Amino acid sequence: MFKFLKKIAVSALLTGAAGIFYAQSAFALLPIEHWTQDGGAQVWLVQSPAIPMVDVQVDFDAGSRRDPAAQAGLASSAALMSAKGVRADGQNPALDENQLGEAWADLGASLDAGAGRDALSFSLRSLTQADLLGRAVQLAARQIGEPSYPEDVWQRERARWQAAIAEADTKPGTVAGKAFAKAVYGSNPYGQQVTAQTLDAIGVADLKAYHARYLQRCRARVAIVGAVDRAQAQSLVDGLLARLPASDANGCAALAGMPAMQPLAQAREIDIPFTSAQTHVLIGQPGFVRSDPDFLALLVGDHILGGGGFTSRLMEQVREKRGLSYSVFSEFTPGLSAGAFIAGLQTRPDQAAEAVQVTRQVIADFVQDGPTEAELRAAKDNLIGGFALRIDSNRKLLANVVNIARNGLPLDYLEHWTDRVEALTVADVKAAMARKLQPDRMVTVVVGATPAAKP
Repeated sequence: MFKFLKKIAVSALLTGAAGIFYAQSAFALLPIEHWTQDGGAQVWLVQSPAIPMVDVQVDFDAGSRRDPAAQAGLASSAALMSAKGVRADGQNPALDENQLGEAWADLGASLDAGAGRDALSFSLRSLTQADLLGRAVQLAARQIGEPSYPEDVWQRERARWQAAIAEADTKPGTVAGKAFAKAVYGSNPYGQQVTAQTLDAIGVADLKAYHARYLQRCRARVAIVGAVDRAQAQSLVDGLLARLPASDANGCAALAGMPAMQPLAQAREIDIPFTSAQTHVLIGQPGFVRSDPDFLALLVGDHILGGGGFTSRLMEQVREKRGLSYSVFSEFTPGLSAGAFIAGLQTRPDQAAEAVQVTRQVIADFVQDGPTEAELRAAKDNLIGGFALRIDSNRKLLANVVNIARNGLPLDYLEHWTDRVEALTVADVKAAMARKLQPDRMVTVVVGATPAAKP
């Protein structure tokens, strides 16, 4: 069996090598097809025939923002436990975690599960040879629809997770991140944090109830990139979701909306004593939803401010001119709810006050004045020049299709991405940054500064 799979894999690699130039040059032009299956699942497909493989991601609106506050970590727990065994059915015996792993290895395929803020996701990768793909889909369907949630395994994994949390809490970066999230997000679900106590509140019965509530065929969003046509994709989706209920007793009713992110009323400084060789600094505020029409202007603006590495203003002012930090960055983290704007750095404890002052001033100046024409041109050249690297593999292209599906973006979003970036002006970027950022109302978290260097 191993030799057979190895032969197929080598063949796939040779085919991929022959077609890689075609794939890289054509990905941006491949159309995205979208439809709704009879059971209510929504599907996005990109037919990419260069390599005989398929990548699939199945999303459910069941990310950590759906966790009850007292059970933060429930979505991630369900994702973790999905790989720990499947129940027996009429034709197939139960499989424990080791048997499940061996079954995937025998197929030369993989299924990964994870929970982010906005979705619980299952990611399948398989060769498209009919027999192998069919068996991979059947196994994935059992793992998605019939997890066994063994009690002893959950007890073990929960203890491991709690130990990891305790260890992480000894690090200044973790302390800073948790304080920042609490201050910026407040009671919004995006700010919920997993603790030993919230994990203790999660039992196997809770995992089963979570699965029954959120994992239904009508709630699935499926993105597919690979060497399958539409008919094959429809069959694949039906197979993956076959072991899920069509809907609950109330039908596929819309889930409750999430509360809006509340803006900060005033600036806030949080100084946390911590014995550390480096002071950790985070500065920021609530951000914006991913579907915001300002997204590309903000992407370009942040690239200039602190997201562009060594070419950014923050790097120039904080590191190059003053030597206050080895690295400094800024980023937006948008999602279905507003994420955050974050600027971060590490510095010597005795330099913390100066580093904070310079970082704040750079942000304020950029929001007030916007970028220069030279900065905008350099950012456009970098982002547009690197666009091909965003879609140069099936997995990367799949991530972009998932982004389109999850955030309700137009199907031709990728096709017009570079044109829309090129069309941005200095005024566009300045106005977008000014609409979203309030430098006089940001949270500043400083962990480990010496008393004389506190902001």
